[in-house]
Amino acid sequence: MPIELSGPLLILGAGKMGGALAAGLLARGLKPEFVLIQDPDPPPESAELIRAHNLSCAASFSDLKTAPSVILAAVKPQVMDAVFPAAAKLAGPETLTLSIAAGRTIASFEQYLAEGSAVVRAMPNTPAAIGHGITVCCANAATRPEQRELTTALMSAVGDVAWVEDEALMNAVTAVSGSGPAYVFHLAECLADAGIAAGLEQDLAMQLARSTVAGAGALLAQSELSAEQLRQNVTSPGGTTAAALDELMEDFAMKRLFERAVAAAKARGEALAGKS
Repeated sequence: MPIELSGPLLILGAGKMGGALAAGLLARGLKPEFVLIQDPDPPPESAELIRAHNLSCAASFSDLKTAPSVILAAVKPQVMDAVFPAAAKLAGPETLTLSIAAGRTIASFEQYLAEGSAVVRAMPNTPAAIGHGITVCCANAATRPEQRELTTALMSAVGDVAWVEDEALMNAVTAVSGSGPAYVFHLAECLADAGIAAGLEQDLAMQLARSTVAGAGALLAQSELSAEQLRQNVTSPGGTTAAALDELMEDFAMKRLFERAVAAAKARGEALAGKS
């Protein structure tokens, strides 16, 4: 079902995530005339999207006559305070501010908006660029049910959507799914390196690692079985996989390593959030 808006969607920043969302929404039937992109220098992929759909793109939209139905804040967190205040002046009483800036709190946007403005903080991840992301959202008290539904519809353009009610959980979300793709990529690196150490040529080792990680991820996504059950299905007693897992799971080594990694990412997110 095509996404319909009552007013323009103002996208602040046409980087990888902002561009991916614009592309996903257009693919879902959002009319190009409803998309305004504020970016002084869009990257090549977004510039091509802008040309292909004849989207309105400018360094600012200070003369906008109609209040945006949604302001999608997609610029880097460190420049948000330089960019958002001017956009906030365009917001009307029905405008939804939707932020995908990592670490930026809901309060950091509310300070620039009229009291009672709807703000949703969202954390997508990089697979959103190919429509296979996962986004977790958290709304302030002023966000109405229909605005939550609109947020779900918008973020569904690039993958699955989940919600949390406690904003403090967004740091844990970031540590698991926001940063998680990097962990998986590192797993592929390590698997390829292990293959090289076992005697494989570099190109073949990386091909095997990439295809294995991608294929296993696709199977996990499509299967109704748990990750634990899928692992057990691959593991024959006394076989090669069991021998490898004995090393990976000894004293819960891999589990504890990931617990430390996620805890470190969460702590860093809390520290950054304290500065926003």
